[in-house]
Formats: sequence, structure tokens, C-alpha cells
Amino acid sequence: MTTDQIDWSKTPDDRELRERLLAVRQEVAKAVVGQDAAVSGLIVALLCGGHVLMEGVPGTAKTLLVRTLAASLSVETRRVQFTPDLMPGDITGSLVIDGTRAGELSFREGPIFTNLLLADEINRTPPKTQSALLEAMEEGQVSADGVTRPLPRPFLVAATQNPVEFEGTYPLPEAQLDRFLLKVVLPIPPREDEVTILSRHASGFDPRDVAGAGVRAVASGADLEAGQAAVKRVQVAPEVAAYIVDIARATRQSPSLSLGVSPRGATALLRAARAWAWLSGRDFVTPDDVKALAQAALVHRLGLRPEAELEGVDVAQVLASAIASVPVPR
Repeated sequence: MTTDQIDWSKTPDDRELRERLLAVRQEVAKAVVGQDAAVSGLIVALLCGGHVLMEGVPGTAKTLLVRTLAASLSVETRRVQFTPDLMPGDITGSLVIDGTRAGELSFREGPIFTNLLLADEINRTPPKTQSALLEAMEEGQVSADGVTRPLPRPFLVAATQNPVEFEGTYPLPEAQLDRFLLKVVLPIPPREDEVTILSRHASGFDPRDVAGAGVRAVASGADLEAGQAAVKRVQVAPEVAAYIVDIARATRQSPSLSLGVSPRGATALLRAARAWAWLSGRDFVTPDDVKALAQAALVHRLGLRPEAELEGVDVAQVLASAIASVPVPR
């Protein structure tokens, strides 16, 4: 389905909604080579009303990915470069003197008043500024001078971070990490994809000109809201819910972990699995849906014990072992 074929005035059914949102992947691929897992994660988060933490070294197309996603969804996006001297008001907004009314103050909205906020290198700013996002991510609103101001819908924070071993970074506190529905890792692309990237640039591709790459809007913010409503109708059998709980409890019992998955984390996995099931064309969640999203939904919520860190234990492997230890319902 192309943009010329879409009747934006018509209310789409579930099948058409799904087709539109799956078409977003094809549009993003016009500008971003590979990174399919990150694209899928962002779409799942949008369908859940959640947020995504993207981790990768500089130059793995994190910024381009979010800009292209916004263009394919016809929603507004803004970017904030997080730095050590960034203040909370630089993100949320602040009171300023109103030039039209002498002596009065008015609220100037910060860049957070958008649909897709790209919080670039969030771990390069101190915790005080990182926490400025907490209320917005959890409540979808900003409070300033005693006034609560709602954020646009849909609203998603796509935060990027460099690996914590890189110099000049501040690890995100647990409370902040827990607000992200998913964590996706953008790896260095394989050789074939890297050759394709260079070939595109040699042919004149400009990453600052998304429209020039042929990216077009194939879905809208209204489609996302309708998709969110459809996802909430996806059924979860008691055995599948119990399976999620057992995975969470298995992480709490792991000798390598000082912090296991909280009930909030289990709920996040449930929400993500419902969205994945809906995108897969089903109105019920299977254990495979849970396993497909478990790493992205849970890995950033775990804390390694100091002795495990010293031994070089990988938290993703610990999570995989915990998942494997739980019997799969039939």
C-alpha cells in the first residue's frame, strides 16, 4: 500500500491498521540499512505507549532511525543533545518574561512537547537532568510553576546512549531505566550492510534529507492511537501471564543478580508481547511472543552482583538462562 492509495479520511480496520504500521519498516529501510530489531522495537513501544532506550557506538544510525520513523508516521520529532551542562528546564520548558505583557511571565515549551523526542546521548548528562524526563515518560505531562501541561499524543522518548565504558558518561539510575519499555542494541552492521551504506552515500544519499531518500508517510498518529486500542483487545491466557511471572521470579532467584525483574518489568513484558502478537496478526499472546520480547523488555532492569561483574558475566546471558529455566506452557 502506498501513500497515494491511502484514504486518510477513512477509519481503517485492524487488518489495514496492521498493514500501515508494518509498511513503516519498509519506509525506514529506504534510509536505514539493517537495524530491523530496533525498528520493530520502536513500533512496539509506540503501540504500547512506552519508550525505548537505544544503545550503540556513535555512527550506527540512531538519530537517522528516529527521524526516518517520524517521517514515515507523519508525526513531529525533536532532538535534544544531552550534555553535562544541560539543565532540566532546557528539556521541559521554563517561565520567561512575556514581551507582550510587561512584567508578566509566560511558559515557553521545551523540546519535550513533541511526538517523538530523540534524547541523544542521555547518559552524557548528570542524573538531575536525566530525571527531568521521569514525569513526562510516566505520566505524559510536564509540571511547571504548579501547572500541569499535557504532552502531545502519541508521545515517545527514544533515548540513545553510548556503552557505559565510554569516557564521560553517567550510568542511568535504576528508576530511570525502569521507565523504558524496551532496550534495543544497535550493533555495527555486517560487512554486506556496510557496503550497501557506502554505496548509497556514493550515489548521493544525504542522511539529513529523509524525503530525498524516498521516505513517505504511510501511517499517522491517529493510526497509532487506533493501534494502541487494538493491542489492548489482545487476549492473554492465565497460563501465559503465569509464564511471565515465573520468568520475573527466576531472575530474582539468580545468584548472579543483585536486582531482578520487578512487577513493573513483568507488566512491561506483557504489554510488549501483546503488541507483538497483534503485529503478527493474532488476537492472543503465545509463549513465543513472550520469548521474542523478553530480552528487550527485561535486560535493562537487571543488576549484576559486583562479583559477577568482576568475573565478566554478561547480563543478557544470565537473563537467557533464567528464561530457559522456566517451563513453557503448552
